[in-house]
Amino acid sequence: MLEDLESLPLFDHHCHGVVRRDLDRAAFEALLTEADGAGPLGGSMFDTQAGLAVRRWCAPVLDLPPHAGPDAYLARRAELGASEVNRRFLAAAGLSGLCVDTGYLPESMLEPAELGKLAGAPAHEVVRLETVAEQVASEGMSVGAFTGEVRSRLAARAATAAGAKSVAAYRAGLELAGERPRDNEVAQAAARLLREADRAMAGRSAPPRVCDEVMHRFLVWCAVDLGLPVQFHVGYGDSETDLRRGDPLLLTDLLRAVQPTGVPVMLLHNYPFHRQAGYLAQVFPHVFVDVGLATHNLGHRAPALVAELLELAPFGKVLYSSDAFGLAEFYHLGALLFRRALARYLREGVADDAWTAHDARRLAGLVAEGNAHRAYGR
Repeated sequence: MLEDLESLPLFDHHCHGVVRRDLDRAAFEALLTEADGAGPLGGSMFDTQAGLAVRRWCAPVLDLPPHAGPDAYLARRAELGASEVNRRFLAAAGLSGLCVDTGYLPESMLEPAELGKLAGAPAHEVVRLETVAEQVASEGMSVGAFTGEVRSRLAARAATAAGAKSVAAYRAGLELAGERPRDNEVAQAAARLLREADRAMAGRSAPPRVCDEVMHRFLVWCAVDLGLPVQFHVGYGDSETDLRRGDPLLLTDLLRAVQPTGVPVMLLHNYPFHRQAGYLAQVFPHVFVDVGLATHNLGHRAPALVAELLELAPFGKVLYSSDAFGLAEFYHLGALLFRRALARYLREGVADDAWTAHDARRLAGLVAEGNAHRAYGR
């Protein structure tokens, strides 16, 4: 079963750029964690599930033995150089397509076309909604012009983008009301954002950030009106998110409201709320789920994660994503661990006579790429 799955291409429906530069140990470990960075009190990030998985599964891609030590691993990485390292890991992932979130770029990273070339697969952009609104606000305009300009820019991006993404979970939480915000509500939210932008331009504050429930909701409905599949960050993330407000069940009212449009909604990551996400994927026909980001961070425990997601989530509603960011290793590691976890789950089902080997191969194809092609129309 694992051999069959290893030959199946995966459609990575949510991922990010990777760094172009060579990395010393401190920089590598900083990207190996969702924390702000490795700290002296926490020990090495190589002593985590993700760090151990890198040593086990990524070392051979660099021509090292499995479980190579951190110093040997980083020395070989430096010897090859960032370009070759990125090429090897993107190619090793075995992808048939990528949907790349371009909304967070703390430094120069590989762009979608570059990632696609290295992976040997089509790469599509995912537009981060809040970033578009913040860019418009930073350019200085009236409240009356703001909403029209946001809609216009999203429409232009929608011509080529595969989907849109909301990071409401990081900013306001996922308890978004179901109804469309009224025009006067949007105008008030826009006025607040524009005042923040004015203060930033005057050097009195940081750049504007969308943190308003009404504005998040306005942006989601803009994407829905354009027919763009909407991705939501859910659950696990860096220290900026408030995990208490990241439960996908908080989206229930909004999911009900969006359902009649037929626009797909993708719940990303989901850990530790993956069982709740699986329930939502079962009861709402337009909801899809993945366990990206968590897969490589759970490392050896990834099979338990995938099995728990599939307790309720229909096989036709589960997607693959790596949520790779910064390190090219995460493209390879996410794909490898996901394939192994799914293969174990399906193989155990065949052994228990829960389904046939034919069913297992068919369902694997759906999860690997078939569902993504259907949901995104790509």
